[in-house]
Amino acid sequence: MSIEKVRDYFRPLGREGDILEFSVSSATVELAAQAVGVIPARIAKTLSFLVEGGCVLIVTAGDMKIDNSKYKAMFHTKAKMLTPEQVSEFTGHAVGGVCPFANPEGVRTYLDVSLQRFDTVFPAAGSPNSAIQLTCDELARYAHSLGWIDVCKG
Repeated sequence: MSIEKVRDYFRPLGREGDILEFSVSSATVELAAQAVGVIPARIAKTLSFLVEGGCVLIVTAGDMKIDNSKYKAMFHTKAKMLTPEQVSEFTGHAVGGVCPFANPEGVRTYLDVSLQRFDTVFPAAGSPNSAIQLTCDELARYAHSLGWIDVCKG
């Protein structure tokens, strides 16, 4: 199970106990915000794209949308989201639980600057009913982010 991989990932960091599991779905930004009890923007949603035959994850604030022209300038290709089957194949996580943790080698992760307006954010933790509260610095470190980028509208 994907959440177990994420829990194993956080164990050496002493953070496995910080993973929140809900009795309700947190598979969408709105559901996650309700489950956690925060505004939707504080949900760190992980979007998955196909770039040069590989997977790129972009973690954005829950209220943001990808700006196609900014995305193309950054990745030199049109934004093409992975299918649910590709998401599972590339990341090992199912749609609704995709997160920037415990991903296979070769998955590249970037964080959008839209997250930086918050002290803490809540990315999923490998299942459609989980999350973990992290600072932006922690998110960048634990996600092994390749950097902060600006690819969202606004």
